[in-house]
Amino acid sequence: MNKRSIGKDYVGEIGFGGMSLSQFYGAAVDTESLKVLDKTLELGCNLWDTADLYGAGHNETLFGQALKGRRDKVFLASKFGNVYDKTLTSHQDQVRTNAPWIVDGTPEYIKKCIDLSLKRLKVDHIDLYYLHRVDPLTPIEVTVGAMAELVKAGKVRYLGLSEAAAETILRATKVHHIAAVQSEYSIWSRDMEEAVIPMCRKLKIAFVPYSPLGRGFLGGNIGKPEDLSEGDWRAKMPRFQAENLKANLKIVEEIKKIALKYGATNAQVALAWVLSRGADLIPIPGTKRIKYLEENAAASALKLDTADIEALCKLRAEGERHSELNRKFING
Repeated sequence: MNKRSIGKDYVGEIGFGGMSLSQFYGAAVDTESLKVLDKTLELGCNLWDTADLYGAGHNETLFGQALKGRRDKVFLASKFGNVYDKTLTSHQDQVRTNAPWIVDGTPEYIKKCIDLSLKRLKVDHIDLYYLHRVDPLTPIEVTVGAMAELVKAGKVRYLGLSEAAAETILRATKVHHIAAVQSEYSIWSRDMEEAVIPMCRKLKIAFVPYSPLGRGFLGGNIGKPEDLSEGDWRAKMPRFQAENLKANLKIVEEIKKIALKYGATNAQVALAWVLSRGADLIPIPGTKRIKYLEENAAASALKLDTADIEALCKLRAEGERHSELNRKFING
Protein backbone atom coordinates (compact mmCIF):
# COMPACT_ATOMS: atom_id res chain seq x y z
CA MET A 1 0.00 0.00 0.00
CA ASN A 2 1.14 3.55 -0.74
CA LYS A 3 2.03 5.71 2.25
CA ARG A 4 1.18 9.24 3.35
CA SER A 5 2.58 11.37 6.15
CA ILE A 6 1.41 12.56 9.55
CA GLY A 7 4.04 14.75 11.11
CA LYS A 8 7.37 13.04 10.48
CA ASP A 9 5.80 9.58 10.28
CA TYR A 10 4.49 7.65 7.28
CA VAL A 11 1.40 5.46 7.43
CA GLY A 12 -0.63 3.45 4.95
CA GLU A 13 -2.76 5.83 2.89
CA ILE A 14 -5.88 3.98 4.06
CA GLY A 15 -6.15 3.62 7.82
CA PHE A 16 -8.66 1.86 10.04
CA GLY A 17 -11.41 3.44 12.14
CA GLY A 18 -12.41 1.27 15.08
CA MET A 19 -15.74 2.73 16.16
CA SER A 20 -17.92 0.00 14.64
CA LEU A 21 -16.11 -2.65 16.69
CA SER A 22 -17.67 -1.42 19.90
CA GLN A 23 -20.81 0.61 19.46
CA PHE A 24 -23.12 2.60 17.21
CA TYR A 25 -23.23 0.24 14.19
CA GLY A 26 -24.97 -2.73 15.78
CA ALA A 27 -23.48 -5.69 17.63
CA ALA A 28 -19.88 -6.79 17.16
CA VAL A 29 -18.02 -9.85 18.45
CA ASP A 30 -14.64 -9.24 20.08
CA THR A 31 -13.02 -12.40 18.73
CA GLU A 32 -13.95 -11.42 15.18
CA SER A 33 -12.92 -7.81 15.79
CA LEU A 34 -9.46 -8.94 16.88
CA LYS A 35 -9.11 -10.90 13.65
CA VAL A 36 -9.99 -7.75 11.71
CA LEU A 37 -7.34 -5.77 13.57
CA ASP A 38 -4.79 -8.51 12.89
CA LYS A 39 -5.56 -8.32 9.19
CA THR A 40 -5.14 -4.54 9.00
CA LEU A 41 -1.40 -4.79 9.48
CA GLU A 42 -1.06 -7.52 6.86
CA LEU A 43 -2.81 -5.20 4.41
CA GLY A 44 -0.75 -2.13 5.32
CA CYS A 45 -3.50 -0.25 7.18
CA ASN A 46 -1.30 0.62 10.15
CA LEU A 47 -3.04 3.84 11.23
CA TRP A 48 -5.44 2.64 13.93
CA ASP A 49 -8.03 5.13 15.15
CA THR A 50 -9.99 4.72 18.38
CA ALA A 51 -11.50 6.94 21.10
CA ASP A 52 -12.40 6.71 24.76
CA LEU A 53 -16.04 7.36 23.80
CA TYR A 54 -16.42 4.21 21.70
CA GLY A 55 -18.11 1.69 23.94
CA ALA A 56 -17.20 3.83 26.98
CA GLY A 57 -13.61 2.58 26.88
CA HIS A 58 -14.32 -0.83 25.33
CA ASN A 59 -12.76 0.09 21.99
CA GLU A 60 -9.47 1.15 23.55
CA THR A 61 -9.43 -2.03 25.65
CA LEU A 62 -9.96 -4.08 22.49
CA PHE A 63 -7.16 -2.22 20.73
CA GLY A 64 -4.97 -2.86 23.76
CA GLN A 65 -5.43 -6.60 23.32
CA ALA A 66 -4.62 -6.37 19.60
CA LEU A 67 -1.53 -4.21 20.18
CA LYS A 68 0.22 -6.79 22.35
CA GLY A 69 3.57 -7.67 20.76
CA ARG A 70 3.15 -5.28 17.82
CA ARG A 71 3.07 -1.77 19.26
CA ASP A 72 5.94 -0.69 17.02
CA LYS A 73 3.97 -1.66 13.90
CA VAL A 74 0.97 0.57 14.64
CA PHE A 75 0.54 4.34 14.41
CA LEU A 76 -1.98 4.67 17.21
CA ALA A 77 -4.54 7.47 17.37
CA SER A 78 -7.11 8.05 20.09
CA LYS A 79 -9.44 10.84 21.12
CA PHE A 80 -10.89 12.50 24.21
CA GLY A 81 -13.39 15.29 24.88
CA ASN A 82 -16.76 13.62 24.42
CA VAL A 83 -17.69 12.74 27.99
CA TYR A 84 -18.49 9.05 28.32
CA ASP A 85 -18.32 8.96 32.13
CA LYS A 86 -19.94 11.93 33.88
CA THR A 87 -17.99 11.26 37.07
CA LEU A 88 -14.83 12.39 35.26
CA THR A 89 -15.98 15.74 33.90
CA SER A 90 -15.36 19.10 35.52
CA HIS A 91 -18.49 20.49 33.83
CA GLN A 92 -20.65 19.50 36.78
CA ASP A 93 -23.25 22.16 35.98
CA GLN A 94 -24.11 20.21 32.83
CA VAL A 95 -24.17 16.93 34.73
CA ARG A 96 -26.68 18.42 37.18
CA THR A 97 -28.93 19.54 34.35
CA ASN A 98 -28.59 16.07 32.80
CA ALA A 99 -27.32 17.45 29.49
CA PRO A 100 -27.60 14.76 26.77
CA TRP A 101 -24.10 15.46 25.47
CA ILE A 102 -21.18 16.98 27.35
CA VAL A 103 -17.89 18.00 25.77
CA ASP A 104 -15.03 18.73 28.16
CA GLY A 105 -11.73 20.21 27.04
CA THR A 106 -10.49 21.42 30.42
CA PRO A 107 -6.94 20.64 31.59
CA GLU A 108 -8.30 18.66 34.55
CA TYR A 109 -10.35 16.39 32.32
CA ILE A 110 -7.48 15.91 29.86
CA LYS A 111 -5.17 14.69 32.62
CA LYS A 112 -7.73 12.10 33.71
CA CYS A 113 -8.49 10.90 30.19
CA ILE A 114 -4.95 10.36 28.97
CA ASP A 115 -4.01 8.11 31.90
CA LEU A 116 -7.19 6.06 31.57
CA SER A 117 -6.64 5.66 27.82
CA LEU A 118 -3.02 4.58 28.25
CA LYS A 119 -4.11 2.02 30.82
CA ARG A 120 -6.83 0.58 28.57
CA LEU A 121 -4.55 0.53 25.54
CA LYS A 122 -1.70 -0.99 27.61
CA VAL A 123 0.85 1.39 26.07
CA ASP A 124 3.13 4.10 27.42
CA HIS A 125 2.28 6.62 24.71
CA ILE A 126 -0.25 7.45 21.99
CA ASP A 127 1.08 8.58 18.63
CA LEU A 128 -1.76 10.97 17.79
CA TYR A 129 -4.12 12.36 20.42
CA TYR A 130 -7.19 14.23 19.20
CA LEU A 131 -9.62 16.57 20.89
CA HIS A 132 -12.75 14.71 19.77
CA ARG A 133 -15.01 17.77 19.81
CA VAL A 134 -14.25 21.39 20.68
CA ASP A 135 -15.48 22.39 24.13
CA PRO A 136 -17.54 25.59 23.72
CA LEU A 137 -16.90 26.49 27.37
CA THR A 138 -13.10 26.23 27.24
CA PRO A 139 -10.89 28.36 24.95
CA ILE A 140 -9.08 26.19 22.43
CA GLU A 141 -5.81 27.78 23.56
CA VAL A 142 -6.36 26.38 27.06
CA THR A 143 -7.22 22.91 25.79
CA VAL A 144 -4.29 22.68 23.38
CA GLY A 145 -1.96 24.11 26.01
CA ALA A 146 -2.89 21.25 28.32
CA MET A 147 -2.54 18.73 25.47
CA ALA A 148 0.94 20.11 24.76
CA GLU A 149 1.92 19.18 28.31
CA LEU A 150 1.21 15.56 27.40
CA VAL A 151 3.76 15.81 24.60
CA LYS A 152 6.35 17.16 27.04
CA ALA A 153 5.56 14.29 29.39
CA GLY A 154 6.11 11.71 26.63
CA LYS A 155 2.55 10.42 26.81
CA VAL A 156 1.63 11.74 23.36
CA ARG A 157 3.70 12.31 20.22
CA TYR A 158 1.38 14.40 18.04
CA LEU A 159 -1.74 16.49 18.65
CA GLY A 160 -4.92 16.54 16.56
CA LEU A 161 -8.36 18.13 16.42
CA SER A 162 -11.63 16.57 15.28
CA GLU A 163 -14.55 18.45 13.72
CA ALA A 164 -12.92 21.82 14.37
CA ALA A 165 -13.59 25.00 12.38
CA ALA A 166 -10.82 26.53 10.28
CA GLU A 167 -10.40 29.50 12.62
CA THR A 168 -10.18 27.17 15.62
CA ILE A 169 -7.46 25.16 13.88
CA LEU A 170 -5.49 28.35 13.22
CA ARG A 171 -5.79 29.47 16.85
CA ALA A 172 -4.71 26.02 18.07
CA THR A 173 -1.54 26.02 15.96
CA LYS A 174 -0.40 29.23 17.66
CA VAL A 175 -0.16 27.23 20.89
CA HIS A 176 1.28 23.95 19.58
CA HIS A 177 1.78 22.20 16.25
CA ILE A 178 -1.32 20.31 15.11
CA ALA A 179 -0.34 17.24 13.09
CA ALA A 180 -3.79 16.13 11.92
CA VAL A 181 -7.39 17.25 11.70
CA GLN A 182 -10.12 14.62 11.51
CA SER A 183 -13.61 15.32 10.16
CA GLU A 184 -16.28 13.55 8.17
CA TYR A 185 -15.53 13.72 4.45
CA SER A 186 -16.73 11.65 1.52
CA ILE A 187 -18.49 11.93 -1.82
CA TRP A 188 -21.66 12.92 0.03
CA SER A 189 -20.07 15.05 2.81
CA ARG A 190 -18.17 17.90 1.21
CA ASP A 191 -18.44 20.88 3.56
CA MET A 192 -14.81 20.51 4.69
CA GLU A 193 -13.70 21.67 1.24
CA GLU A 194 -14.83 25.22 1.88
CA ALA A 195 -12.48 26.25 4.68
CA VAL A 196 -11.13 23.37 6.78
CA ILE A 197 -9.12 21.47 4.15
CA PRO A 198 -7.67 24.71 2.69
CA MET A 199 -6.62 25.77 6.20
CA CYS A 200 -5.00 22.38 6.82
CA ARG A 201 -3.06 22.73 3.60
CA LYS A 202 -1.96 26.24 4.45
CA LEU A 203 -0.66 25.02 7.80
CA LYS A 204 0.71 21.71 6.43
CA ILE A 205 -1.62 19.59 8.56
CA ALA A 206 -2.72 16.10 7.47
CA PHE A 207 -6.47 15.72 6.98
CA VAL A 208 -8.02 12.44 8.14
CA PRO A 209 -11.50 11.78 6.70
CA TYR A 210 -13.69 9.63 8.91
CA SER A 211 -16.74 7.91 7.41
CA PRO A 212 -15.22 8.12 3.90
CA LEU A 213 -17.86 5.60 2.79
CA GLY A 214 -20.74 7.76 3.99
CA ARG A 215 -21.15 5.63 7.13
CA GLY A 216 -21.31 2.57 4.89
CA PHE A 217 -24.14 3.88 2.74
CA LEU A 218 -22.03 4.51 -0.36
CA GLY A 219 -21.03 0.85 -0.41
CA GLY A 220 -24.50 0.01 -1.68
CA ASN A 221 -25.67 -2.43 1.00
CA ILE A 222 -28.30 -0.18 2.58
CA GLY A 223 -31.47 0.28 0.57
CA LYS A 224 -34.11 0.84 3.26
CA PRO A 225 -34.26 1.62 6.98
CA GLU A 226 -34.88 -2.04 7.78
CA ASP A 227 -31.40 -2.89 6.51
CA LEU A 228 -29.95 -1.31 9.68
CA SER A 229 -29.75 -3.64 12.67
CA GLU A 230 -31.19 -2.89 16.09
CA GLY A 231 -29.07 -0.36 17.96
CA ASP A 232 -27.54 1.09 14.81
CA TRP A 233 -27.41 4.85 15.40
CA ARG A 234 -27.55 5.59 11.66
CA ALA A 235 -31.29 4.95 11.82
CA LYS A 236 -31.61 8.29 13.63
CA MET A 237 -29.46 10.24 11.20
CA PRO A 238 -31.30 12.48 8.71
CA ARG A 239 -29.69 11.01 5.60
CA PHE A 240 -30.88 7.51 6.47
CA GLN A 241 -34.50 8.43 6.99
CA ALA A 242 -37.56 8.24 4.75
CA GLU A 243 -37.41 10.41 1.63
CA ASN A 244 -33.78 11.42 2.19
CA LEU A 245 -32.62 7.81 2.03
CA LYS A 246 -34.68 7.20 -1.09
CA ALA A 247 -33.17 10.25 -2.80
CA ASN A 248 -29.64 9.35 -1.72
CA LEU A 249 -29.88 5.93 -3.35
CA LYS A 250 -29.41 7.81 -6.63
CA ILE A 251 -25.87 8.62 -5.48
CA VAL A 252 -25.22 4.92 -4.93
CA GLU A 253 -26.44 4.14 -8.44
CA GLU A 254 -24.12 6.71 -9.98
CA ILE A 255 -21.15 5.31 -8.07
CA LYS A 256 -22.13 1.81 -9.20
CA LYS A 257 -21.98 2.86 -12.86
CA ILE A 258 -18.41 4.03 -12.41
CA ALA A 259 -17.48 0.98 -10.36
CA LEU A 260 -18.59 -1.34 -13.17
CA LYS A 261 -16.30 0.48 -15.56
CA TYR A 262 -13.27 -0.38 -13.40
CA GLY A 263 -14.38 -3.81 -12.25
CA ALA A 264 -14.39 -2.39 -8.74
CA THR A 265 -16.87 -2.14 -5.89
CA ASN A 266 -18.77 0.96 -4.85
CA ALA A 267 -16.69 1.22 -1.68
CA GLN A 268 -13.45 1.09 -3.64
CA VAL A 269 -14.59 3.89 -5.93
CA ALA A 270 -15.69 5.99 -2.96
CA LEU A 271 -12.31 5.55 -1.27
CA ALA A 272 -10.35 6.11 -4.48
CA TRP A 273 -12.24 9.38 -4.90
CA VAL A 274 -11.20 10.52 -1.42
CA LEU A 275 -7.58 9.58 -2.12
CA SER A 276 -7.71 11.55 -5.37
CA ARG A 277 -8.57 14.76 -3.53
CA GLY A 278 -4.98 15.21 -2.33
CA ALA A 279 -1.91 13.40 -1.03
CA ASP A 280 -2.51 14.94 2.40
CA LEU A 281 -5.77 13.00 2.95
CA ILE A 282 -5.70 9.70 4.86
CA PRO A 283 -9.17 8.12 5.08
CA ILE A 284 -10.01 5.75 7.95
CA PRO A 285 -12.91 3.49 6.91
CA GLY A 286 -14.10 1.01 9.50
CA THR A 287 -15.68 -2.41 9.26
CA LYS A 288 -16.46 -5.48 11.35
CA ARG A 289 -15.66 -7.91 8.53
CA ILE A 290 -12.38 -8.99 6.95
CA LYS A 291 -14.07 -9.20 3.55
CA TYR A 292 -14.80 -5.47 3.56
CA LEU A 293 -11.43 -4.64 5.10
CA GLU A 294 -9.68 -6.35 2.18
CA GLU A 295 -11.98 -4.58 -0.24
CA ASN A 296 -11.21 -1.21 1.31
CA ALA A 297 -7.46 -1.74 1.32
CA ALA A 298 -7.49 -2.68 -2.37
CA ALA A 299 -8.82 0.81 -3.17
CA SER A 300 -5.26 2.06 -2.73
CA ALA A 301 -4.46 0.62 -6.15
CA LEU A 302 -7.51 2.08 -7.93
CA LYS A 303 -6.90 5.25 -9.95
CA LEU A 304 -9.95 7.03 -11.31
CA ASP A 305 -9.74 9.10 -14.47
CA THR A 306 -10.41 12.83 -14.40
CA ALA A 307 -13.87 12.59 -15.96
CA ASP A 308 -15.07 10.09 -13.36
CA ILE A 309 -13.63 12.13 -10.49
CA GLU A 310 -15.46 15.20 -11.77
CA ALA A 311 -18.70 13.24 -12.15
CA LEU A 312 -18.46 12.06 -8.55
CA CYS A 313 -17.77 15.62 -7.40
CA LYS A 314 -21.18 16.68 -8.72
CA LEU A 315 -23.11 14.26 -6.49
CA ARG A 316 -24.86 15.79 -3.50
CA ALA A 317 -26.70 14.22 -0.57
CA GLU A 318 -30.15 15.00 0.77
CA GLY A 319 -30.41 15.65 4.52
CA GLU A 320 -27.98 16.81 7.19
CA ARG A 321 -25.04 14.56 8.00
CA HIS A 322 -25.74 14.77 11.75
CA SER A 323 -28.78 15.15 13.97
CA GLU A 324 -29.65 18.60 15.31
CA LEU A 325 -28.02 17.80 18.68
CA ASN A 326 -24.80 16.51 17.14
CA ARG A 327 -24.55 19.50 14.81
CA LYS A 328 -24.08 21.74 17.86
CA PHE A 329 -20.71 20.13 18.44
CA ILE A 330 -19.20 20.03 14.94
CA ASN A 331 -17.21 22.72 13.19
CA GLY A 332 -16.59 24.25 16.62
